[in-house]
Amino acid sequence: MSKRLAIIGSSDLGQLIAHHAAVNCGFEMMGYYDDFNTNKLSVDQYPILGKVDKLEEDFKNGVFDCLMVAVGYKYMDFRETIFKRFKGKIPFANIIHPGTNKDISVKTGEGCFVLPGCVLDRNVVLGDNVLLNTGCVIAHDSEVNDHSFLSPAVKIAGFSKIGKKCIIGINVTVIDNITVEDGIQVGAGAVVVKSLTETGLYVGCPAKKIK
Repeated sequence: MSKRLAIIGSSDLGQLIAHHAAVNCGFEMMGYYDDFNTNKLSVDQYPILGKVDKLEEDFKNGVFDCLMVAVGYKYMDFRETIFKRFKGKIPFANIIHPGTNKDISVKTGEGCFVLPGCVLDRNVVLGDNVLLNTGCVIAHDSEVNDHSFLSPAVKIAGFSKIGKKCIIGINVTVIDNITVEDGIQVGAGAVVVKSLTETGLYVGCPAKKIK
């Protein structure tokens, strides 16, 4: 029996999650909750069910079974806040595309979205509310912590750690035994060859802080 899914946010990310959940991952998409798109009755065939304040009541009334957060990398604090608001009150789904190569030892938190072509090797750990875009490779014994957002084709070598609320840009490479601390952003194409400990934006090869 498919689980009935609701999504917070009906923007492009919400529509992407809805597509993969319904078409590729066996969920029944019930609709969106969105405080900023209430002038529409539906988005991309699925209804706007109401504002976020209506979520708990609708869950108790059996409107849906599980939840996903569709808040992108431009609003990382809100991405964390909205997830924490409902954690422990409403179950969060994990939407992991069947085209993911995921080892049996991988541990996953709640509310993760993993797009096609990702590779999760032995003993990889994903925290809560993590997004891995297409083609990310996370090597053995590495972890990506809560609310972090990895862009397409990110490559992370073994025994590395990505902190909470990090944004890792497209085609970034992180060598082995590296720690990227909480709240750090790494720009597109950067190569991280030493641990990043100070909050800011890092770019280049090797990655250096610019602000």
